[in-house]
Amino acid sequence: MSTTTTRPPRGSDQPADGRSGPDETAKRSGALTARVTLGRVYSTVPLEFLLIVSSALLLTGFGVVMVISATMATALGHGLSPYSDGLRQGLFALLGVSSMFVVSRLPITFFRRIGWIALGVAVAVQLLVFTPLGIERGGNRNWIEVAGFSLQPSELIKLALALWVAMILYRKRNLLTKWQHVYIPLVPVALLAIGTVLAGKDLGTSMVLVLIVLACLFFSGVKLRIFAIPVILGVVGVAVLAITSPNRMKRIFSFMDENCDYLDDCYQPLHGIWGLAGGGIFGRGLGNSIEKYNWLPAAADDYIFSIVGEELGLIGCIVVLLLFATFAVGAFRIVRNSEDPFVRIAAGGITVWILGQALINIGVVLRVFPVLGVPLPFMSSGGSSLVAVLTGCGVLLAFCRTLPDPATVRAQNAVAKARPRRSTETKPAGRPARLKK
Repeated sequence: MSTTTTRPPRGSDQPADGRSGPDETAKRSGALTARVTLGRVYSTVPLEFLLIVSSALLLTGFGVVMVISATMATALGHGLSPYSDGLRQGLFALLGVSSMFVVSRLPITFFRRIGWIALGVAVAVQLLVFTPLGIERGGNRNWIEVAGFSLQPSELIKLALALWVAMILYRKRNLLTKWQHVYIPLVPVALLAIGTVLAGKDLGTSMVLVLIVLACLFFSGVKLRIFAIPVILGVVGVAVLAITSPNRMKRIFSFMDENCDYLDDCYQPLHGIWGLAGGGIFGRGLGNSIEKYNWLPAAADDYIFSIVGEELGLIGCIVVLLLFATFAVGAFRIVRNSEDPFVRIAAGGITVWILGQALINIGVVLRVFPVLGVPLPFMSSGGSSLVAVLTGCGVLLAFCRTLPDPATVRAQNAVAKARPRRSTETKPAGRPARLKK
């Protein structure tokens, strides 16, 4: 009996036994790899990521434009280019945005391990303000100057303190019911970091640091009685620092007195509220501010919101507030949706830092609070604050990558609802049947 062997056609890589050859397997593997890679590239971006990125970029760009407008007159008065301060702010904005996207690609384990190092470096740099490198502005010694560039180290402490407190509370997450584990080493180290800023007589920044610590404690889920003690101590400490400083008491009394001296204590607050009110609904027009002509001190710094109101009116102020509200929605969604305690605590601290500082600054301009010297995040002139805030946004963006996929969560919830519930109730036993005789 003769047998015939059927060979594959010439040029075909298919083996005689019908199995895939190495080239075919490689092709299929390459197609699968390309499909997985494209799936990652075109995967759905979390809503939190879009809200934070869009609001941060829009506020930063808006801030650069307003800094240019607020500093043109003073720059020309000093014989400089009208865009000199604005270009410098733009360079810091590019540096901050680059830092934001680089930090957003770092893993969460990096932030959990960097706490001690980041806080130690930030405090060490803050101590340089008490060396010949330190300079004093407005009665506060909170800057250092190197090679013609000034740096405010306390802005670095804000982000470092948020990450460090989150790391400590995360490691002690199972021991937070005991006050000694909550307060040690958190309270002594935090007081040391805040004390270095207070030594430079910067009460406004110290209040923001206290808010960061309290926010981390709140989002860690500690008991109310443990959380209330630091709150009371913080309020008492701020009151003592205000009472013991004649300059601070003068600011507080001028804030509360409607008939204070215009040429002394109320000059800056009054010009700030006048500029804000002078814009009306639609404003005087971009670049047409009157207060920026050396009438309003720190027009491009702490009182940039006043220039926004004067030039762009109520509509411009509402746009700024809506952008901060958009940022708040995205940031608090991370706190709510995250399943990682470290992410929840750190994101809460960073969010309260940025939004709390914005509320304090706007409240000062509106004369709701006394003058505290706190810049408006994203918008005030100053490279240290801008880079620190954008780097903090980068940490929030890194946290967005750890959030569960909404589609997966919805599918799991649907499966859980569709699964029949087992009845845990037991029916009462009936009477036993009688035996027939």
